Formats: sequence, C-alpha cells, structure tokens
Amino acid sequence: LVEHLFLPAFGSAADAAMGDSAVLQIGTERVAFSTDSYVVKPLFFPGGSIGDLAVNGTVNDLAMAGAQPIALSTAFILEEGTALTELARVAHAVGTAALAAGVKLVTGDTKVVDSGHGDGVYINTAGIGL
Repeated sequence: LVEHLFLPAFGSAADAAMGDSAVLQIGTERVAFSTDSYVVKPLFFPGGSIGDLAVNGTVNDLAMAGAQPIALSTAFILEEGTALTELARVAHAVGTAALAAGVKLVTGDTKVVDSGHGDGVYINTAGIGL
C-alpha cells in the first residue's frame, strides 16, 4: 500500500523512505520522529495491554533510529459506550509505560465514534527523540 498507493498520491511531499521513523536535521540537531497506530483485541493480554504497546512501540521505533526518546503524543479513538473502567485501565497503562521509558506525554487528542463503528479503543502515538 505504501509503495503503490500512498507514495504516488503524496508525490513530492513524501520522503521516499517512509519507514517506521524518520531522522530529520533541524538546525544543528538530529531529531528522530515516529508515529504508529495500535488496534488490538483484546485490549488486555498476558504481559500487557494496548496502552503498554502504544508507548513501547513508538519508543522502540525511536530507539531503533538511534535516538533517545524524549516526548510522545497520544490520540485515542474510542467507540461510544466503551466502559470508563476499561478506558481508565488503558490510560493507566499508558502513563505507567511512559514513566518506565522516561518519556513525557506532551499532547494528545480524543475522538469518539458511534457505537458499532469502532472496536473499543484505538491509540495513535507519535514521538520525538534526540
């Protein structure tokens, strides 16, 4: 999809690499940038949850780019009717994983989709590292 649909559609606005992360030269700083979306069912599984996965996946992508992860954004897409107790567990997992990884959660977004048009909780994270 990336090679045959997205890159041609994006044209010259796209970096030909379009990998899991990018390394940008901003002034004298080498900045790594990554984004990923997480859609797993069940939300909680042996050894973790979608919250752990969202933080650790983006942190790992930044580390694989040779960067020290600094900050993450989190965006939640929630299905109407998702139990608040379940969402609280996911949010706690995100916070705990961020603390363990030594990254700050600096911005985010939340959207709600109609019941039956989602699958509970989806999370997108983006991160930067130096």
